[in-house]
Amino acid sequence: MQCNQNVTSLLHDVLKKGGVIKNSRYISQQVQKVILNMFNDLSKTNMKTAVIYSRTSSSGYQTHRQDTTRQVEDLKAYAKYAQMEVVRVYEEHISGASKQRPTLVEAIDYCKREHVDYLLTSELSRVGRNAFEVLATVKDLVDNKINLYMQKEQLTLLDEKGEPTLFAPIMIATLSTCAQLERDSITFRLNSGRKQYVENGGQLGRKKGSVKTREQKEKQYREVLAYLRKKYSVRVIAKLTSTSVATVQRLKTEFEL
Repeated sequence: MQCNQNVTSLLHDVLKKGGVIKNSRYISQQVQKVILNMFNDLSKTNMKTAVIYSRTSSSGYQTHRQDTTRQVEDLKAYAKYAQMEVVRVYEEHISGASKQRPTLVEAIDYCKREHVDYLLTSELSRVGRNAFEVLATVKDLVDNKINLYMQKEQLTLLDEKGEPTLFAPIMIATLSTCAQLERDSITFRLNSGRKQYVENGGQLGRKKGSVKTREQKEKQYREVLAYLRKKYSVRVIAKLTSTSVATVQRLKTEFEL
């Protein structure tokens, strides 16, 4: 602000001595306004741009635990602190074990096309299922001079010169390998537990008689069916009734609406 005032005062004096200013108070206000706009434009020009990518395993209509809202808000707060301009937000609802992550691909393509400086994500596991996928994504970002920020790990990929930081590749390879080992360990324990349960006489799947009749479904999902009959879209109905998209789609098919 002091710099703005000094420049404004200097410009005002020069114009006044040159005989340009008659109403000095009015012109001074106009000059100050122009100078402030110039500084604001310069500040915006120097601001880094960022894209947010968040992912959860389900749509989150019935539980906040699987909602992307927290991830997005946390990353927006970081972007504001780091003086970044968030130009786009991508949210993906897909299992971490899924081979395809179309929204992540779309986010990275946008960063390349629009020359975005940063891709912000909540944690390293969001950008790949295993160490090989993570490293492939990281290489793609490095080749295109796109910095990756991982909030959980508090790690950025590139330094101020746009080059990979000394420890970033090592940390990323180590963390992604550990994450993969943890997922494999969980999968092994789950499969082992299921096998032991079945061997001891247990039955997997729904209990007999637990499947609802058409009449029961019509009563339970009366509101959903009413919106379907009014030709509302599946996603809108899911939001209005706090019902999953999959359930609404299944009801639409079953009741031929």
